[in-house]
Amino acid sequence: MNSFGAIRTTLAVAVVYSHAYPLGFGRPAPLSQFSGGQIDLGRLAVVGFFALSGFMITGSAVRSTAGRYSWHRALRILPGLWASLLVCVLLVAPALYYRTHHSLSGYWSHPDGPLNYLAGAWNASLSTGFDISDVIDAGVKAGTNHDPGINGSLWSLDYEMLCYVMMGLLAAGGVLLRAKKTVPLLTLVGWILIFEDWRTTPGAVNVPTSMGHYLHVPVFGQVYLQYFVYLTFVFLLGATVQLYKERVPINAGLALLSVVVLVASLRYGGLFAFGYPAFAYLLFWLAVRLPRPFQRIGVKRDFSYGIYVYGFTVEQVVAALGWNAHGMRVYLPLSLAGTVVLAALSWYLVEKPALRAKDWTPRPVRALAARRARRAAAPGQAEPVGEPARTAVPAP
Repeated sequence: MNSFGAIRTTLAVAVVYSHAYPLGFGRPAPLSQFSGGQIDLGRLAVVGFFALSGFMITGSAVRSTAGRYSWHRALRILPGLWASLLVCVLLVAPALYYRTHHSLSGYWSHPDGPLNYLAGAWNASLSTGFDISDVIDAGVKAGTNHDPGINGSLWSLDYEMLCYVMMGLLAAGGVLLRAKKTVPLLTLVGWILIFEDWRTTPGAVNVPTSMGHYLHVPVFGQVYLQYFVYLTFVFLLGATVQLYKERVPINAGLALLSVVVLVASLRYGGLFAFGYPAFAYLLFWLAVRLPRPFQRIGVKRDFSYGIYVYGFTVEQVVAALGWNAHGMRVYLPLSLAGTVVLAALSWYLVEKPALRAKDWTPRPVRALAARRARRAAAPGQAEPVGEPARTAVPAP
């Protein structure tokens, strides 16, 4: 047993809490000033998600065939994502548009309308824009909103899915079973790139300059090189822990050292090279050492994904309605309450039903598997040389 569910839920809530500051009040998120602009609480929580995801997804890849692994990953991430997009396009954005224009005229025909948004958001790339028919832009102009996007949290799902593809390819190539040392070696390569990025960027407390470079990846669209390298590095850290979990010490002293390294790197620099591994170890230590009640959280119902994909949108709506004018004590509880309600609906109506199909197999694949099973179970047909072939006699 472990406390991954509790930690994932905590990280998702941390993202919502962190976003409340810039979305509701146009202020820097927690940790931003303390870290000298290296990171804020929301992005650090995303880093934690990738570390835990690397551990869990690698376990799935080792246990599954390539087809089954791909099917499981698609079921876990796409139905919830697509449902959240439909909620935005069919409910949230029209309501905000009607509130501003007192009519839905022009909503669907807007140059940056819902169809345009879906064309770039279906894969979480957000390549065609962050707003829908300017409903959030209207709030920005009115002074109620401070960010132009209707769901900026989706950006990380693009990189998450890329990591899924990478791990699937490693599994399909037999690397995870027959050459698993490749994974820690790739992790080391990622660390060296990050260390060099930090070393060659002026100042100890800095944000690496590689952020401006990006790649165009088929299906996934524009991928920023820094995010890809840094988040893949953390994902591979989790994957390495999964592959060598019997050798990873779960030690309170190492956990305390991780806290020291994390805090020091936040304050004095080197977070990406030294703080990220320390944070990942701390999360794995907590997953093992948290008391038993925490181990039951998220086992039967996992709201963490729903909290993540709906939190940003709910906060934008609460701000657009002007509730942020009453301060954080009103804005944050309203945002969290709305987010949890939507997350629960997402789990019970979309995610959980989708996961019931995890063992579904297409009919042609079932037929092929049945034919192979029959051939494997059939008695050998080879006969000794010189003897006539025998014909099986049916039992009476």
